[in-house]
Amino acid sequence: MTSKLTVLVAQSPGELVGPEARLKWLANTLEHCDTAAADLLVLPELFLTGYNAGGALLDWSQPRTGPWAQQIAALAKQHGLAIHYGYAEKDQNQKQNRDQLFNAAACFGSQGQYVGGHRKLLLPPGFEADHFATGQDLALFELGGFKVATLICYDAEFPETFRKAVAAGADLVLVPTALGAQWSVVAHKLIPTRAFENGCFVCYANHCGQENGLAYLGASCIVGPDGQELARAGQGSEILRAELHLSDISKARQRLPYHVDRLRLPWMRPA
Repeated sequence: MTSKLTVLVAQSPGELVGPEARLKWLANTLEHCDTAAADLLVLPELFLTGYNAGGALLDWSQPRTGPWAQQIAALAKQHGLAIHYGYAEKDQNQKQNRDQLFNAAACFGSQGQYVGGHRKLLLPPGFEADHFATGQDLALFELGGFKVATLICYDAEFPETFRKAVAAGADLVLVPTALGAQWSVVAHKLIPTRAFENGCFVCYANHCGQENGLAYLGASCIVGPDGQELARAGQGSEILRAELHLSDISKARQRLPYHVDRLRLPWMRPA
């Protein structure tokens, strides 16, 4: 079993308009960045459509295996690495006989195969509830010997969601986000804390620049299970790179066994 995973986190420009422009940027980025020995590329929330896209979110939505997903699968196979990205997922609601829209993420493996996905569980205050239905589950997938969970943006700001992911076996939590410039505490304080208190790796992928008047923070990061930053982006377009070692997880959890010791609290014991 592989004990190391080399990850890339792409901080993409917010001003890219529409899936075609974004796919072109992705193809060009993969062509010109160092993907040698890389196992996984993580892209931001709603990467394919843009986050602050208004009514175009519906126009640019597609099913999980739609034509744009197939293009990303082809890029994953061409470059020999998994690609995890955010998109607007259109899905048929059989009971109501109409399409539903989800703020979703999907991952295609290095052979172009679908390996896992996630629908955002918690929609923050603002416009998202006008467009999206909420996801109902948290599923893990395996990549290079690592068990991987996805939490999208606001999902990750709750200790309960991270705890559930790690309790289910997650070694690595991928967090595609669309974090605005006013929320620096989330990227710089909260996300490293989530990694530290759960003893897991976190890849946090944000947009940068502006999109239709929304200024993004940037500040994407890769954080180790000890809460220390392995890589941190600035405010511009950037590709982060880090090597993740499974042995670092066991070391962190042995040193501070939060998930074991919390069960010793009086209110956590069976009645």
